[in-house]
Amino acid sequence: MCDDDIHQGLVQDPTISRRTFGVLGLAAAGVAGTAYAQSNVVEQDVEVKTPDGTADAALFHPQGQGTWPAVLIWTDILGLRPVFREMGRRLAAQGYVVLVPNPFYRSARAPVVTGAFDFNNPDDRQKVMALRAAMTDDGVDRDAVAFLAFLDAQPQTDKAKKAGVQGYCMGGPLCFRTAAAVPNRIAAVGSFHGGGLVTKEPSSPHLLVGKTNAAYLVAIAQNDDMREPDAKDVLKKAFADTSRKATVEVYPANHGWCVKGGEVYNEAAAEKAWAALTELYKTNLA
Repeated sequence: MCDDDIHQGLVQDPTISRRTFGVLGLAAAGVAGTAYAQSNVVEQDVEVKTPDGTADAALFHPQGQGTWPAVLIWTDILGLRPVFREMGRRLAAQGYVVLVPNPFYRSARAPVVTGAFDFNNPDDRQKVMALRAAMTDDGVDRDAVAFLAFLDAQPQTDKAKKAGVQGYCMGGPLCFRTAAAVPNRIAAVGSFHGGGLVTKEPSSPHLLVGKTNAAYLVAIAQNDDMREPDAKDVLKKAFADTSRKATVEVYPANHGWCVKGGEVYNEAAAEKAWAALTELYKTNLA
């Protein structure tokens, strides 16, 4: 991950209410999600046991009787914070059981960033980069198994339906790893301005596609594409060679555009990406 792949997004969001996000969810969810968007969403702070410890996380599901498909959300490098809780609520309102874990639980509980934070400050940057560096591929794989097992243990989860995973920035590669670690469960992967999906290392996420049984939505930022113009073609070839359904698209927005509150947040592009994600899950989580 290079320096340009980091963005703040909302660390604190006192101006956004659940009601406001419910209205946004209603507008974007379409007819299929209207009933859910108008109902309440149950939110819980939970603890998830993993082979490496206990991860703090947020769990969301529609209120009332019923079961729904499971979705795991991997955050960006600033971790579990209000903007990702809002994403969890919005997705749950569309009819999913959603887990948003703190990916840095081995190092610190969420929120890992509080108060003023400046990416131009080397000390601030080093704090979050050190958290990411402490995450190993094997550890992510173990986490993925544990997080899906936790979701499947919830009475609200419909285990007869496949699960989805979505991620932002550093969360993009983690989604690929999740799909490979739990191929019997993950049927849909959404990566939004994912950093490092294609590398020259033998551990490159794109090399894992053949180990998965998922359909993919890969939304690439325009400035990421300018920096690595060949990455999209490598991804497309990986999907074609393994006969995996995939949409790989460069969006007219910069890295971080999906994270509300960030300097590069682009509402039109973010809503387009959310609509594509909604269709991905509607089609594949059956």
